[in-house]
Amino acid sequence: MNAVNKSKLWANLKSKYSIYMVLLALFLVSWLANENFVSVENLLNISTQISVGTILAFGQTILIISGMLDLSSASVLALAGVLSVSAYKMTGSLMIAFIVAILVGVLCNVLNGLMVTKFKAPPFIATLAMMTMARGAALMYTNGQNIYQIGDYVVFGQGRILGIPAPIIFMIGLLVITWYLLKHTVFGRSVYAIGGNEEAANASGINVNKIKMRAFIINGIFVGIAGILFMSRINGGMPNGAIGYEFKALTAAVIGGTSFTGGIGTASGTLAGAFIVGFLDNIMVLVGVNSYLQQIVRGAIIALAVIYDIWAKTKRTKQKLGNAESK
Repeated sequence: MNAVNKSKLWANLKSKYSIYMVLLALFLVSWLANENFVSVENLLNISTQISVGTILAFGQTILIISGMLDLSSASVLALAGVLSVSAYKMTGSLMIAFIVAILVGVLCNVLNGLMVTKFKAPPFIATLAMMTMARGAALMYTNGQNIYQIGDYVVFGQGRILGIPAPIIFMIGLLVITWYLLKHTVFGRSVYAIGGNEEAANASGINVNKIKMRAFIINGIFVGIAGILFMSRINGGMPNGAIGYEFKALTAAVIGGTSFTGGIGTASGTLAGAFIVGFLDNIMVLVGVNSYLQQIVRGAIIALAVIYDIWAKTKRTKQKLGNAESK
């Protein structure tokens, strides 16, 4: 293999697997910084802590790849969660509580989808409006009060299956579903096509509005499940819960390689991005980093991820133009 081919191979590997290299490097550095980091309980704790945000991030990944995003996910999570808890307290049925959360998440996202597809509202504006409405609805329903004494509802977020916390099981299951949808379905190929070039996708016969609506509905299902897990983990229905989780989800997706410009992203990359943030948060706590400094570090990571995304997109565009000129 000559030097040129080696260079191309390395560039290809770096492009595909750089996020996993960063994750491995951070894992090793964290291990060296504090030996308690690699304990089984600590790793399970990190995985449990990031589970809700990661599930939201999977929905965000699908939307961002298709050229959209969801700023309302945390507020819809809160609304779906408190209504689910309330349904459980009224009926005593975990199944009904689960279904209620899913229906609320889907309904809110159908409204998001309608605003985007039928009324041509930018996703940023449409989901920003829903963010305010859903949070207000959650507060109005509970009169601003938390719902306590939720009984067996906690099994969703605090139960274990074969020693593994239930939220991790949900996270892995939704990872597999997201991966399958994006990589092995017509829907997934359409999502990438729309995010890459919506006009070209429409010209090729893809029903753009239909695919966007499906993306929002899938996101709604994920948000509903996240609402169940969140309320179950904190042992109550809290209308002011999960504030800022939409940004955790966006951060995980972008750090994981999902491009804000659309057309690029993977489920496994998003999971890696979530673990990078989770590892970093955990090790900063273990070594005693000031909480205010932790916020600065998180913000810097987001900024670097966006800058890298823009740089990589520009580089790919230049390469395509160069190849076209050479041909």
